[in-house]
Amino acid sequence: MDTAIRAVFDTLSLTSILVLLVLGMAVIVSMMRVFNLCHGELVLLGAACSLLSERWFGSALVGMLLAPFVVGLIGFALERSIISRFTGRPAGALLATFAIGLIIREITRARMTVQALPVTPPIDGTFAVGGALLSTWRLVLIVAVLVILFGCWLLVSRTDIGLRVRATLDNPGLAEAAGIPTRLVFSGTYAFGAALAGLAGALIVPVQTFYPDLGVQYLVRSFIAVMLGGLGTFLGPIFGAGTIGVASGLLPLWIDGYITDVIIIVAAIVVMRVRPAGLFSRGGS
Repeated sequence: MDTAIRAVFDTLSLTSILVLLVLGMAVIVSMMRVFNLCHGELVLLGAACSLLSERWFGSALVGMLLAPFVVGLIGFALERSIISRFTGRPAGALLATFAIGLIIREITRARMTVQALPVTPPIDGTFAVGGALLSTWRLVLIVAVLVILFGCWLLVSRTDIGLRVRATLDNPGLAEAAGIPTRLVFSGTYAFGAALAGLAGALIVPVQTFYPDLGVQYLVRSFIAVMLGGLGTFLGPIFGAGTIGVASGLLPLWIDGYITDVIIIVAAIVVMRVRPAGLFSRGGS
């Protein structure tokens, strides 16, 4: 029973991070109409903020607070300088984001003298549930993600900014005719998705370690989760991330990890065959 409690708790904490990643990717995919292949490296940049903060200030907390702003600004600059040049050209955008990610990852690899670097969580320790000792930081992750999700929902559905973003994503031409600065909305939306990825990286690195391929392991699962949940709704990506995260965390308790990945991918393919636009996509079936 104690093992089961720990497994469920660890799965919830990792799934919460996947939710942040998928939400950020879904925002960018909705805008670009193409998958952002440097999303994993945006996670890596957020993790770097925590690592450098611990080295410079003795605590990763400062880096975690700054990560969404730093990575968001980097995302804004990337969109304005490079990615915007491939609007309407999905193949070019895929290659551009792949190249950006490769450059960031290899620069990080070249700068590291060891394979991995640990980061100490700002809030350390454990607490007991029954006979199981659970990580306090993992609980902080779960609560933080719930708060962030609620804030994102308020921003998207209850503010003028959210209304402008939804209008631009649905019909850019009509939105521009209505006076909405669509070019700025595109850049801001990409920056927002990048900020969520950076925050996810900053929060998750104490649970794992900092290494150049940190974000790559989440890229495929984020892609599958977005496709499974569908675009155009707030619930879709969250549902997809929850499904993939829980399955990835709990199935290995009974079957081998590589078989788990195969099962998840096959199940996603079947769902996509039945509902090509995803389970919750607007206008999808």
